[in-house]
Amino acid sequence: MTTRTWLSWSSGKDSATALRALRADPQIDLVGLLVTVNEAANRIAMHAVRRSLLHAQAERLGLPVHVVQIPQHCSNEAYEERMTLALNDARASGIEAVAFGDLFLADVRAYRETALAGTGLQPLFPLWGRPTDLLAHDLVAGGLRAVLTCVDPAQLDASFVGRPYDEELLADLPAGVDPCGENGEFHTFVWDCADFASPVEIRTGEVVSRDGFVFCDVIETGGA
Repeated sequence: MTTRTWLSWSSGKDSATALRALRADPQIDLVGLLVTVNEAANRIAMHAVRRSLLHAQAERLGLPVHVVQIPQHCSNEAYEERMTLALNDARASGIEAVAFGDLFLADVRAYRETALAGTGLQPLFPLWGRPTDLLAHDLVAGGLRAVLTCVDPAQLDASFVGRPYDEELLADLPAGVDPCGENGEFHTFVWDCADFASPVEIRTGEVVSRDGFVFCDVIETGGA
């Protein structure tokens, strides 16, 4: 008997790595991606990735997307209300667990566990406790290809936005910046990895500053 599972998907490297771990687990039946989308911008929340790119990823993974629409400036109350509805729908459709790509932030894990308490859904953390310095190099060596879509300039220089997530970038990260961006220093978009049927052909576009963060637009240039 396998556990029917949704993965909380951000479009970035931690999500893609968690997906890889879930698919390697014979006890897990990964059947969908759960994604929060800014309904005004029509982009993935925080990463600011175009919704069309989300669907390009999902097509290459062969998984359906379950979108939670959230407002532009979403309060905790509004977020929790909409997420609760999505989790209720998940349970009603036979989903038994929701997986997350968190690595070591105990407060974030506790928040997710509390959110799922009483829903009948099991929280899963397939990457939990993996050393991020080793993991970062393993991702690059394993063929994961990503680009930085968002940088918090209070933690990392804005010039890093739009750069490929590769060994050169890892070497350039200042001391104190987590190589997986686990403290929110940066967020990524994965355009190729071992689980994609084919790469998502992209280019980087406009760089903008908004709400205290720096974002680089990512644009699809080829078909599936």
